[in-house]
Amino acid sequence: MIVDFIDEHKGEHGVEPICRALQDTDAQIAPSTYYATKKRPASARALRDLALITVIARVHATNYGVYGARKVWHALKREGHTDVARCTVERLMRVNGLRGVSKEKTPRTTRPGDKDDIPEDFVNRQFVASCPNELWVADITYIKTHSGWVYASFVMDMYSRYIVGWQVATSLHTRLALDALDMALWARARAGADLSSLVHHSDRGAQYRAVRYTERLAEAGAVASVGSKGDSYDCEDRVCATAWGLTLVTTGPAGCPRVDVSALGGGVHLAAGRVGSDLIGA
Repeated sequence: MIVDFIDEHKGEHGVEPICRALQDTDAQIAPSTYYATKKRPASARALRDLALITVIARVHATNYGVYGARKVWHALKREGHTDVARCTVERLMRVNGLRGVSKEKTPRTTRPGDKDDIPEDFVNRQFVASCPNELWVADITYIKTHSGWVYASFVMDMYSRYIVGWQVATSLHTRLALDALDMALWARARAGADLSSLVHHSDRGAQYRAVRYTERLAEAGAVASVGSKGDSYDCEDRVCATAWGLTLVTTGPAGCPRVDVSALGGGVHLAAGRVGSDLIGA
């Protein structure tokens, strides 16, 4: 740090005058020490840091500059950099001015439906499937745009963790969730998929308990499943729709705060094309 300070100001004041000015401080350094330091080859740590910060900056930029140290660290491990400690990533990001996007106060997306006639929980937080179209998980998340908050509804197939249906709107009406469901059902029907053993799991939100929504599930032959209050999803394992939704909120392209409402759905379409397990949960 002292050497860097001298490097920054030696053109204006010279090395020796700066060293004399620092003699009565805790940052004192002799001119000979400064010159010896400049001639000394870079340490192994410094060389490794130089190589790492290039990779860290690339990962940070690839993810639209919204990943913090934890997510960058996980992304590095996925790329094979398993020998990099999280504290090293934190230090290098801090020194180089890289930081993630912090979450602000956000809208409420789950408004409980009628307490009567609530379907059974057939999933019991076991978010695994042995084949496609065995278990779908649905949820609604929020996205901040220049024009205000918008809402994204999506349906995920837990076998591949692929987003099979989605829709974006500026309100939380039942039509939002129903459009996402219709997209998923249409896409799978077009592919000739058998939905006779499908379980559709959601939270207790009013959108999923609406008559039109439950009737649409019944028409498709799907069995409705609703999680217990407060723990519909196993977010700790980051394998379900909620984890994908939380990631979408602050991760590009859809979650990027630069998305404009005039292009509603454009960014979500790009993000929905990614397999859920490719995203690092919030």
